[in-house]
Amino acid sequence: MAEKPQPVKVLYCAVCSLPAEYCEFGPDFEKCKPWLLRNAPELYPDLLKDANGKEADKVSEQFQSVGISSGGGRDGAASTAPPGDSSSSKPEEVKRLPGGKVKKKDKQEVVIEKVVRNKRKCITVVKGLELFGIKLSDASKKLGKKFATGASVVKGPTDKEQIDVQGDISLDIVEFLTETWPDVPEAAIYFIEDGKKVPVV
Repeated sequence: MAEKPQPVKVLYCAVCSLPAEYCEFGPDFEKCKPWLLRNAPELYPDLLKDANGKEADKVSEQFQSVGISSGGGRDGAASTAPPGDSSSSKPEEVKRLPGGKVKKKDKQEVVIEKVVRNKRKCITVVKGLELFGIKLSDASKKLGKKFATGASVVKGPTDKEQIDVQGDISLDIVEFLTETWPDVPEAAIYFIEDGKKVPVV
């Protein structure tokens, strides 16, 4: 008769709570590395080699700072490269989304779109003014006064705030934006026509 299968014991990471063999695919693998070296070195032999190499480099650096040479110019040159690598990983601390994806920074651009509703009425949507440090509430008041129409700040479909201006003012708004706020260059203003982003210039 066949033996009963025994349950598999899974080692979970204390940092990211994933199984240890999946830590490298998690959002914070750099934070998991010390824990993995202590508790599961057999799963990541490359980490063990890197850690031993870094320790050897630290010892040789300490010898050099005291004045004792480590035995060759080549080793000293090689030992300066890994600390540079570790310092380059520190600035990498960027905002990460769930799943480990890096959040992209928004480009500084103003997007103007004309939306037609009820076959007659138009709304001009202005997005991206806040990226230039402009308060949207002040901008909507100025747009409403300049074009004698209703303008309001609303949340768009991507949960970002935008300005909705009643009427088709897409041709006159570019000149108004560049004159009122000199920080907004004309090259950073785009129209959306037929679903494509077209530069004004």
